[in-house]
Amino acid sequence: MSGDDKRVYIFDTTLRDGEQSPGVSLNIEEKLAIAQQLARLGVDVIEAGFPIASEGDFNAVSRIAKEVTGPIICGLSRTETADIKRAYEAVKGANRPRIHTFVATSQIHMSHKLCKTTEQVKEMAYEGVKLAKSLVEDVEFSAEDAFRSDLDFLCEVFDIAIQAGATVINIPDTVGYATPWEFGEFVKAVRLGVPNIDKTIISVHCHNDLGLAVANSLAAIRNGAQQVEVAVNGIGERAGNASLEEVVMALYTRRNYLGFTTNINIREIYRTSRMTSTLTGMQIQPNKAIVGKNAFAHESGIHQDGVIKERETYEIMNPEMLGITSKKLVLGKLSGRHAFKLQLKSLGYNLEGETLEKAFFEFKQLADRKKEILDEDLIILMDSQILGSSEEYYHLEYLQVSSGTNIAATSTVGLRMNGKLLEEAACADGPVEAAYSAINKMTKLPVRLETYSISAVTGGTDAQGEVVVSVSMGSNTFMGRGLSVDIIEASARAYINALNKIIKVYPDLKNVSVVSE
Repeated sequence: MSGDDKRVYIFDTTLRDGEQSPGVSLNIEEKLAIAQQLARLGVDVIEAGFPIASEGDFNAVSRIAKEVTGPIICGLSRTETADIKRAYEAVKGANRPRIHTFVATSQIHMSHKLCKTTEQVKEMAYEGVKLAKSLVEDVEFSAEDAFRSDLDFLCEVFDIAIQAGATVINIPDTVGYATPWEFGEFVKAVRLGVPNIDKTIISVHCHNDLGLAVANSLAAIRNGAQQVEVAVNGIGERAGNASLEEVVMALYTRRNYLGFTTNINIREIYRTSRMTSTLTGMQIQPNKAIVGKNAFAHESGIHQDGVIKERETYEIMNPEMLGITSKKLVLGKLSGRHAFKLQLKSLGYNLEGETLEKAFFEFKQLADRKKEILDEDLIILMDSQILGSSEEYYHLEYLQVSSGTNIAATSTVGLRMNGKLLEEAACADGPVEAAYSAINKMTKLPVRLETYSISAVTGGTDAQGEVVVSVSMGSNTFMGRGLSVDIIEASARAYINALNKIIKVYPDLKNVSVVSE
């Protein structure tokens, strides 16, 4: 990276801080799919994970480093030796690896969490950065809880980190405490108070506890920050991080006023948002800026009239510029592979061979059940069924449900388990509960349904329903997703998807299942 005053570098932490959102648990294939999409989006840095946190995190970071090209691939570590070496082992396969190491610098963190003195923290910063620098050229140093740190001490720690070899200095508002005017002045004070800071990139990482993460990030940019750390849809710890799409589109839409640019391909924004929502199971609120389903909706008659006459009367952005389109896909069950492939290509999906055949089969299945297929239907179909893991120990063969007012619901489920077809029936107060009870009889897994949510992918009575569930087993939570024009079927598919993830993590549980006679 170079310190171009007008270029803002986009550091994406969706796969690290974003995955720390409560209830989110991505497998390696899902993380890889998101990372590849982030590369298409054009982010400068992908923080792929915290390698020492778990074997799964290490493997995901390592695979992303080897298979995703374009962005810098970054692994997070504390300033501890074991962390840094583990991060290096994970990112060393990347063309452009980075180690991101951090230590807390606020008094409350040093006293109560680290139990370290200021001198010890300075030594930790120096030794950590020095070790990381001996392993990779590109080292980012973060002062955790920087905004609540003593400014003079913070500047001293940053100076030490630069002397040890840091190429990026990060100023986090870790707990989302700052306001824009304060944070802008704070970044400016650091920029002016740290000798040789012009040798580094100044970065900021803002949390959204007061709903000010994007505003704080923009204030920081105006005061000298050159890199912003963001997450798709603003996901992350607690109230989340600065939203990638909001920061990027604020810079783009107000470029004549702000004067900054990014390397983001904004046409990929909506697809990236939709994929992240689908794979994490975190639904996008309807009024979410930029990517919410109401972001470009107009109900007021005055607004509708204005938009019809001239879009810019009430829209400051063109939704098609973001990859949002209402164009209908004029394909049906008689359509051929060539036309289908061309339409997918126009949406950004370049499929070949077996992957194309699977996608075409899924499309045909949908075309038999849905009168009108929209581009939105295809986007979620591809992301949920093609980009997701295709390994299934449990596979839904059929589902029959009987329910009505004032009668108990009955469900019969046919489940193919490791190639063997099983069947069970169950009764319950509702059809979803009955289906899940029948599935539980066959799988015999000790699980608990924690959350269940449903949303329509498109409008109309034949809209596809997307169901997202979270299932717990012990202290672990697994997300499951299902898609169908039949909401009970979508519910069953979501539940089975979660169970398949459990089996992938705990293969020994396959022996728990008992074949019904």
